[in-house]
Amino acid sequence: MKTETPYKIHPDFKRLSSIRPPLDGKTIPHIQRMMGLLYYQQRSDQYVRVERIRIPADAGNTVRALLYLPKEEKTSGCVLYCHGGGYAFPAAPYQYRLARLYAQRVGCRVLFPDYRLAPKHPFPAAPEDCFAAYRRLLDESGNAPVVVCGDSAGGTLAMAVTLMSIDRDLPVPCGQLLTYPAVGNCGETESIRRYTDTPMCNTKDMNTYGEWYVQDETAGKLAYRSPIEAESFAGIPTTYIETAEFDCLRDGAVLYAEKLRENGISVELHNTEGTVHGYDMMLKSGIVQDLIEKRIAFLNRVFLIH
Repeated sequence: MKTETPYKIHPDFKRLSSIRPPLDGKTIPHIQRMMGLLYYQQRSDQYVRVERIRIPADAGNTVRALLYLPKEEKTSGCVLYCHGGGYAFPAAPYQYRLARLYAQRVGCRVLFPDYRLAPKHPFPAAPEDCFAAYRRLLDESGNAPVVVCGDSAGGTLAMAVTLMSIDRDLPVPCGQLLTYPAVGNCGETESIRRYTDTPMCNTKDMNTYGEWYVQDETAGKLAYRSPIEAESFAGIPTTYIETAEFDCLRDGAVLYAEKLRENGISVELHNTEGTVHGYDMMLKSGIVQDLIEKRIAFLNRVFLIH
């Protein structure tokens, strides 16, 4: 299916222009089972060792996670990678590849939680699982500096982990690395009004994800599902943000960056052009490779000063 509106998508991302996530409540459990098998296909290689671990979480639950350990450690820093997927899809191949790449190129540990998914496990299951993984990183790394990283819904989870660490009196991450993040309820922005039929993710899709994810408005803390509505931004660390041009989430991420700057927080914002949500799927794109270099530079810089 082609998009209804002819967007000027860069040739690198044309393959994504016809992709629409199969948002069907009846089929999503089957998709989750099939995609979930990718977790078991992650193997060690000559650069990175991969370990499978179990992490205690809330209410007696456990979270399975992958720990990527570089053969050549260059820093004591760690990355918590929260994958995106509308809180409903397991991690995709490109997200596993990025976790491995960060471990190898930065020389840091990367913990990749396979958190519980909606609609079976609505909010706040996912952020609680990711926070449990964050605690595990702190415990095992001797309080080494940690950057929370996430794409799309994973960006929301990364921001939630930061807020939870502040609220629960744990060491706060030294940085946030957010790729086309969903920042929460920021009103009807231009991108929300305009991008109702974009590929990969659009306003209609976000409404479906939201219904699956938030099934009880009184559950959990509002800021953990809508970080832009946090009562305070005090304590949030330096933040790196990328946005996609043809993405309903674009303007919200920009507003979040502005709020951080208003509170004296350093923000590195990259508004990409000709891109759609999920552009990281095209890892061979020169545009994506340049962005990955920027992310690696950010991680190296943050770890260096901590």
